[in-house]
Amino acid sequence: MTNSNSGLELWKRAKQIIPGGSQLLSKRSEMFLPDQWPSYYSKAKGINVWDLDGNKFTDMCIMGIGACILGYADDDVNRAVKDRIDRGNMATFNCPEEVELAEKLISLNPWAGGVRYARTGGESMSMAVRIARGSSKRDKIAFCGYHGWSDWYLATNLKNPNGLNDHLLKGLEPLGVPQNLSGSVLPFHYNKIEELEAIIDQNKDIGVIVVEAIRSQKPENDFLGKVRKIADEIGAVLVFDEITSAWRMTIGGAYPMFGVKPDVVVFGKAMSNGYPMAAVVGKAEVMDVAQQSFISSTYWSEGVGPTAALATIGKLEARDVPKYIVEIGNYAGQVWERLGKESGLKLHVDFGFPPIMHFDFEYENKLAIMTFFTQEMLARGYLATGGFYVSYAHQKAGVDKYGEAVGEVFKLIKNAIDNGTVEKQLKGPVKHSGFQRLT
Repeated sequence: MTNSNSGLELWKRAKQIIPGGSQLLSKRSEMFLPDQWPSYYSKAKGINVWDLDGNKFTDMCIMGIGACILGYADDDVNRAVKDRIDRGNMATFNCPEEVELAEKLISLNPWAGGVRYARTGGESMSMAVRIARGSSKRDKIAFCGYHGWSDWYLATNLKNPNGLNDHLLKGLEPLGVPQNLSGSVLPFHYNKIEELEAIIDQNKDIGVIVVEAIRSQKPENDFLGKVRKIADEIGAVLVFDEITSAWRMTIGGAYPMFGVKPDVVVFGKAMSNGYPMAAVVGKAEVMDVAQQSFISSTYWSEGVGPTAALATIGKLEARDVPKYIVEIGNYAGQVWERLGKESGLKLHVDFGFPPIMHFDFEYENKLAIMTFFTQEMLARGYLATGGFYVSYAHQKAGVDKYGEAVGEVFKLIKNAIDNGTVEKQLKGPVKHSGFQRLT
């Protein structure tokens, strides 16, 4: 691999003037390969990314944090977006695509009767919680899973600094979150219905229950059905956060696979293949709150987001993309398992949600080992870590080629572990595992 000095230098500049270095924690260089990660792209197409120095990499990693389900710069989506741009993406009038998209989303969720839009996951979850609280007329929230950066969510850590540690990201500091929100949001673990039952027993004023329908594990023992039953019994609004999970297992949310309907479901990420778009879809009587509570923003009315979503959803349906990416995800997991056994590594592969595959090294210094893995895969032209967001642009032949590189690197890792030299072979610091200050 040739050098990526331009990206490395730009990242250093960025950290001086952009708090946190970038707009998204998951894109920080320190989350991948400190002092070595190219950091910036000049071009992205299909599953390939070019850095600022012209180096080409194959993305077997997070694919724009799961946003590009069809692959980078999909021709069909781009064609629709370019047409909308040429005709104007903003005007004093509203864009007709927002009505067409709302009708499409309601047809995919026929229990629903209302749709509101945002452009990002975090703000759409804030909207959904506001609407849900307004509908139930109660403030307290019980939740499990990851739901973004908003005050309502980070307030968990006001009462218990470690309250969010088991919900994807550790170390989230609630600095700036009003102290009077302490105790207003109460966490429980996925598939542990007894924890939610205990919360309800001790708090008679829960008005909203927020759940990721699925992330890394499937619901067991009718978990989601039991959550639905509790919500009905106490008159709480049930919100399914499908920002990450939707469009990957089915056309729309994953929740229909489990026979449970929410009161509100939230979509984002993959629904528009890299263009900013998010939607809050809910029962008519719940969503009517949005006419009473002031929820309004200029750029929620632009035309590119809905246009991209319509084009993306159309292609997902026409090509049966969810079925395809599940197959590729399972195949990649099998490749990891086989290569792990062949190299003698202690490796755990998580098949709980095939469109977003994960593996982990089962060693005390697993962060250093994963850093070494990323370092050596980058040298072989791959963006790779323990997570893999599958896209329609990934193919089995490409996974096989990637597997050849993984096999080489796994052997290097096993040798380094046996000789106690993992840390010595790193060309920079060990990657971060959660949220922390950079400087």
